[in-house]
Formats: sequence, structure tokens, C-alpha cells
Amino acid sequence: MGSVLALVIVVLVVVALLKMVRIVPQGYEWTVETFGKYTRTLEPGLHLLVPVYQSVGRKMNLMEQVLDVPSQDVITKDNAVVRVDGVVFYQVLDAAKAAYEVAQLEQAALALVMTNIRTVLGSLDLDESLSKRDEINARLLKVVDEATHPWGVKVNRIEIKDIAPPRDLVDAMARQMKAEREKRANILDAEGFRQAAILKAEGEKQSVILAAEGEKEAAFRAAEARERTAEAEAKATTMVSEAIAGGNVNALNYFVANNYVEALKAMAASPNQKMLLLPIEATGVIGAMAGIAELAKESLGQQQAAAKVVPPPR
Repeated sequence: MGSVLALVIVVLVVVALLKMVRIVPQGYEWTVETFGKYTRTLEPGLHLLVPVYQSVGRKMNLMEQVLDVPSQDVITKDNAVVRVDGVVFYQVLDAAKAAYEVAQLEQAALALVMTNIRTVLGSLDLDESLSKRDEINARLLKVVDEATHPWGVKVNRIEIKDIAPPRDLVDAMARQMKAEREKRANILDAEGFRQAAILKAEGEKQSVILAAEGEKEAAFRAAEARERTAEAEAKATTMVSEAIAGGNVNALNYFVANNYVEALKAMAASPNQKMLLLPIEATGVIGAMAGIAELAKESLGQQQAAAKVVPPPR
């Protein structure tokens, strides 16, 4: 009987020691209750409690935790029904508040997030809901973080994972996007044709300008040639006039014969003349030719006389 009593006492002592010695792991905080009332919080490490008088209340995880938000149907401002889900990242900062200010912390935070998702998306059109993810996340984070602050919880991030419109709405959006792409393609084609027409017109303009410049230059050259020809003819006429004034009739015959021959060449070269009649006196032509011969003889005689006058070199 005494051995049994001793065994019972040993067991009670061991249980008391186990109840008295508490080791809190890293990343956790435990609350201590005295006859069911919260008294203090145990931080990570070794702690001693008075058995029966003190006990561990709640074991709170202080690490950042992830809470999945299940998908739900949400009606947008323009009455489009979409399915939305998300994820919440939160962390307990005050173990006592998280333990005693709210019952079932995760369920309360989840209900709060889902309610605010419906509120935020209900104030936006479908296009805004699909394109403004950052704005939606920021608004949700602000509202939920303020609501969970009295619970000793810090909501770090709220991310909308997916916004899924109905299938018929997705098809309508695809058709709209296709129409927009075709519209942009047609606009680009029209711009290309317009630019090509402008470039073609500019090229034709430059071509006309260059052609006009060429015609101007050709006209200037032709006028200059005619001017030089006229100067030459005037100079020849002056020389013939001076020769006639000096009593040299052969010069006049040469001048008339030269012009006569040029006129005949022009008449023969005309494309409209197939037959040429020359009512010419033979004596006039022979006289003109004789005048040319006399001029040539006179010029040759002057050259020979000039050669005789030059003294021979010593």
C-alpha cells in the first residue's frame, strides 16, 4: 500500500513539474490565465507557472500567415456578374488582443475581406474591375487593415487572384477587341495610303520644278547662243562693210554668196519639201564664186608678201 502511495505521489510531482515548466517556441506567444482570467503573455523561451493556479490560455502564431479567400459572385456597377477570389497576408502583433478581442480570428478576417470585395467591386464598372487591380487591392487593404487593428492584427497585403466574367461576356469582349484591332489596322492602312499619296505628290512637284529649272537653263543657253551668233553676224557684216567702203567688191560677193548657200541648205532640209525648183541665173552664181576665188587669191598673196618681208635669222 505504501509503494502505491509513493508511486501516486511521484506521478503527481512529475505532472506538476510538467505543468510548471513551459517552453514557448520561436514565432509564438502564449497567454497566461489565472483561474480563467488573462494576466500576462509568455514570449519565446523557458517559463515557470504555478500549477493549478496558473495555466496557458491561447497559443498565438506571430508569423505572417496566408489566408485564401474563396471565390464568390460579385455584381459590378454596370450589373455584370463576375467570380472573384483572392489571398490575404496578415500577422498577429498583439497576442492578447487577437486571443480575447475576437472569436475565431481567421473566420472573422475572411468574412471581413469577402464583404469588402463585394463593396469595392460593386462601385466599379466591369472594365475598371478588370484593369484596376492595384487600385482594388489598395482600397481593400486600407479598409480591412483599419477594421482588424483593434484585434491586434496587421494586414500586410490583399491580392485579387482572379476576376472571371461569364462566358458570354468574355466572348463579347473578344469580339470587341477584334473589332478594335481591325479598326486600328484600317486606320494604319489609311495613314499609309495618305502618306504614300503625299510622298508621290511631293515627288511629282519636285519633278515639275526640276523640269522647269532645266527648261529655264536650256532657254538661257539658247538665248546666249543666239546672242553670240548675232554678235558674230554683226561683226562679219561690219567687216564686209569696211571692205566695201575700202573699194573691195569681192567681199560683198562673198557675203551674198554665203547667205545664198545657207538659204538653199535650209530649204533643202525642210521636211515638207519633196522637190526644189531653183530659178537662178548661172552668171550670178558664177560671179559670186569668182568673187570668192578672188578673195582667196588676194588673201594668199598677202600671206606670201608678209613671208618675204621677214628677214632671215643670222
